[in-house]
Amino acid sequence: MRHFVIAGSFVFASVFGAHGGEVSPTEVSFEDGAIAQSLSGVAGDPVAGREIVANKSLGNCVACHAVTDLEDVPFHGEIGPMLDGAGDRWSEAELRGIVANAKIMFEDSMMPSFYKTEGFIRPGNAYTGKAKDPETFGPLLTAQQIEDVVAYLSTLKD
Repeated sequence: MRHFVIAGSFVFASVFGAHGGEVSPTEVSFEDGAIAQSLSGVAGDPVAGREIVANKSLGNCVACHAVTDLEDVPFHGEIGPMLDGAGDRWSEAELRGIVANAKIMFEDSMMPSFYKTEGFIRPGNAYTGKAKDPETFGPLLTAQQIEDVVAYLSTLKD
């Protein structure tokens, strides 16, 4: 039994990181544009992910992408690829990487980086009066929201 617990602890630590919790945007590890490890350490909720994809105050993915499952949401965009079949086209790790920072996988993508806090060129206080405050500047979506969106997109099969 003891070996099982130790082995289980090792597997958990290797999958979710030694801290077992949320991965900060600056600690995300991409491999060929994909993120193998959960960003939150908690499974995503596809129902919550659907809401994030559709909600203009959250992901607002439908501003650029059409999704047949979201026909009840008006004004789908045509800038990005249709999301129908996303769960067949990309693995969970690839979807996580695309949602977190599509520019890693698709260099010329216009898609915003939903889980990034560094590398932005921002006007300073003299120009906007609102320069980046490192204490309060966060990603567009939380780690759990990314996982929820990935869970929803994974359900979109052809």
